[in-house]
Amino acid sequence: MTETPPPRRARAEIDLGALRANVRTLRARVAPHVQVMAVVKADAYGHGAIRCARAALDAGADWLGTATPHEALALRAAGITDARILCWLWTPGDPWAEGIEAGLDMTVSGMWALDEVREAARDTGKRARIQLKADTGLGRNGCQPADWPQLVGEALKAEKDGLVTITGLWSHLACADEPGHPSIASQLDVFRSMLDYAEKAGVEPEVRHLANSPATLTLPETHFDLVRPGIAMYGVSPSPELGTSADFGLRPVMTLKASVALIKQVPEGHGVSYGHHYVTGHETTLGLVPVGYADGIPRHASGRGPVLVGDKVRTVAGRVAMDQFVVDLDGDEPAPGTEAVLFGPGDRGEPTAQDWAEAADTIAYEIVTRIGARVPRVYLNG
Repeated sequence: MTETPPPRRARAEIDLGALRANVRTLRARVAPHVQVMAVVKADAYGHGAIRCARAALDAGADWLGTATPHEALALRAAGITDARILCWLWTPGDPWAEGIEAGLDMTVSGMWALDEVREAARDTGKRARIQLKADTGLGRNGCQPADWPQLVGEALKAEKDGLVTITGLWSHLACADEPGHPSIASQLDVFRSMLDYAEKAGVEPEVRHLANSPATLTLPETHFDLVRPGIAMYGVSPSPELGTSADFGLRPVMTLKASVALIKQVPEGHGVSYGHHYVTGHETTLGLVPVGYADGIPRHASGRGPVLVGDKVRTVAGRVAMDQFVVDLDGDEPAPGTEAVLFGPGDRGEPTAQDWAEAADTIAYEIVTRIGARVPRVYLNG
């Protein structure tokens, strides 16, 4: 379906046709032997994990990636049973046994995790598929180089004992979105060294991977056997310094719309919203847009966030409240129910997620990911 549904309080339109095209574009940027993992963590960056996962697989993605095991298990429960799924953010006591039963590839970054996955493998009587993650300089999850020999050695023992199969070796870049940052070359060197150690010790991984969205787009030397595009798959540039979405041939997937709930005339000197940080400079009209920070509209964009109403881009007048904000329509009087477009691809003159990121002093990742469950997702081109 391509027909836009009737206006409602608010909706996030998710263009699955754009998502499929983005996956194909990303695949075309890597060598034929390099596999593509579609990252659908955080409910597919706010776009809806199940529908986006299916669309990505339809477009040729080889793997799915999630942060938590619960996200991965939800994909399995939704009927996505054949695709390989890697999940990487585990905590003690997480459902390792369920992950084994579901055929997940599970990341191990330290000895506590290897201990728990070995115990779960014994309990289920099945081999666990694990991938060892190295901390090559990001300083978050992953095994430090000094601890790598112990983790690799114990994982190989577990593999010999029939408890695990080591399916991958991987790491994550800290500054791939900053062209020329010295950490990129440093991390690449450390990763190659840690790969070399593990493979000489006897690890035979199916995949070795390092590249996130910006590295997929701009650093072919980081592609190895698999790339993990996340935000780029949703048509958002991972960094304005690298280029716009259009520069990379990507189209934003989410368009956030609302219906103007009220139009009213107010006199000069009228305060608007909490704290009266905006006061009208002359007699004017105000439009009420019925979404607020409870829906994911950043309060930090108060007084700055752009909105297309009619054929003009307006600016949030005063503070964004929990459920609503106001725009100054400068005397225009559109009918109640008129569409307000907060962000989209930009080709109709509407703002983009990047415009809102700049207004809120954040990144476009946060803008799309924070749109809350109170805003229904409407899927187009499914």
